[in-house]
Amino acid sequence: MEILKTQNVVKQFENHKALSDVSILVEEGSVFGLLGPNGAGKTTLIRIINQITAPDSGEVFLFGEKLKPEHIKDIGYLPEERGLYKKMKVGEQAMYFAQLKGMTRQNAKSNLKKLFEKFEINEWWDKKVEELSKGMQQKVQFITTIVHKPKLLIFDEPFSGFDPINADILKNEILALKKKGSSIIFSTHNMASVEEVCDHIALINNSHKVLDGKVSDIKNAFKSNIFEIVFEGNFNKLAASLTADYKMVENSQKNGQSILKVKILNDLTSNDLLSRMLQFGKIISFNEHIPSMHDIFIKAVNGNN
Repeated sequence: MEILKTQNVVKQFENHKALSDVSILVEEGSVFGLLGPNGAGKTTLIRIINQITAPDSGEVFLFGEKLKPEHIKDIGYLPEERGLYKKMKVGEQAMYFAQLKGMTRQNAKSNLKKLFEKFEINEWWDKKVEELSKGMQQKVQFITTIVHKPKLLIFDEPFSGFDPINADILKNEILALKKKGSSIIFSTHNMASVEEVCDHIALINNSHKVLDGKVSDIKNAFKSNIFEIVFEGNFNKLAASLTADYKMVENSQKNGQSILKVKILNDLTSNDLLSRMLQFGKIISFNEHIPSMHDIFIKAVNGNN
């Protein structure tokens, strides 16, 4: 079931077109990666979903309904630009944001206390925001984003300012929220995080959507028939035999073994390559090279440019 749909969204700022007919679909209970280089249009689309700005044309639907002001209570948004008031006490500020989302004072305090305990920041309740480190402030803002248990969560660069340990804590919390049924839009430049948490992605570049689909399907679509092999045997004879039908992409030697990357050409199969190699030695390991999201991001953006 879809929770969010944008349909042919267009947004122009003076002489710069931020979005050109961008359509995405976020399924309920999934993590949707919204990717793209700086200035591609991701944040503009997020601001449109949050009703901070409006599209010039196109439509946005939430829960199958056209987006309307009262939907704001159903969305939790962690912006890339942090927005805590530095002179205000942490607990007071968290209470304020929770009540803005429609929570009663009693429910807000109860939920916040549980979250402060979970994230081990109880002692900061009566401290001023300016006394907190950047990472600690980020924890507070993450808590204020999820405290009202919204059906749709939007995280824009959520790991910014975090050390690896706290980034891992946050990543696990995002996955736990998904398991509990939250639907999540996740915007980041960290492609390793995309592989770990995202079910689907859309890649925007130069205001246009250039990729869209399941992470697994996209990775399979970008395969290039390259195999990673550890080989033990007569490497020179093997290399001489890999002529017109194969291309040696990489090779190195370690502990008497050859570590190879071989591209299969001319409609041959992996079985053909295995048969050829077994004439000259034995195969220790043989795996198809699946491109990383980092490689796919670069290839898709450069191809689009």
